[in-house]
Amino acid sequence: MTRRELIEYCLTFPLAYEDYPFDDAADASAWTVMRHRANKKSFALIYERNGKLCVNLKCEPLEADFLRQAFQDITPAYHMNKVHWNTVILEGDVPDGELQLLTERSYDLIKPKTRARRNDG
Repeated sequence: MTRRELIEYCLTFPLAYEDYPFDDAADASAWTVMRHRANKKSFALIYERNGKLCVNLKCEPLEADFLRQAFQDITPAYHMNKVHWNTVILEGDVPDGELQLLTERSYDLIKPKTRARRNDG
């Protein structure tokens, strides 16, 4: 999956938007931060490191550890909380379908929670 394909996939989530808080322009060396419009929380940080395209994704701690053991190209997140975030190296041993699933889970973890309505009868 290319950078643009991953960005376009992220934009399919409700209220998701593309941000470049660390760079003036959206180029190949820029950090792309995918956020939720309602709370501005990030769910995917896309960047290049050591010539490889990477994405940081939020994850439940037990799942994060499991994924690191299951895939060589999933590691504790670069520049993030290593308990709750993983780095995925794209075009490695993580299939695109798995990457999409991990991105969706990351989005679900940061999206605003809806309150259950109480029915007082």
